[in-house]
Amino acid sequence: MTPAVATSSVPSTVLGVETLYERVGGQVFFDALVGRFYAGVEADPVLRPLYPDDLADPKAHLALFLAQYWGGPPTYSDQRGHPRLRLRHAPFVIGLRERDAWMRHMGEAVRTAGLEPADESALMDYFELAARSLINQR
Repeated sequence: MTPAVATSSVPSTVLGVETLYERVGGQVFFDALVGRFYAGVEADPVLRPLYPDDLADPKAHLALFLAQYWGGPPTYSDQRGHPRLRLRHAPFVIGLRERDAWMRHMGEAVRTAGLEPADESALMDYFELAARSLINQR
């Protein structure tokens, strides 16, 4: 599934397209999803060392990125520029172990969100693709 990206100030539902962002309740959903994800990261011995002591900025960045990606406002790009996921993650050693830990926590966060099956599947497909694309170590 290719996410719908809002390209104007007209709500996408007016244009006849409802985005995942709209279906799940907007930014509030992504803030909660990221909160659940980071609750797992905080106690994970594999992932926690990859993050700064204060998780506030990474939480905000991920929530804004996901909201924008799934059809929300371009706040992430307005604040941080192009996402450049591979470039932003290049300084970190990301192998299968890290990918698996990341997917375990994000999968749990998504599965406990109470989404419609199609939306849950779309999110998980995206996260699988993104996590795999960030592996930079064997």
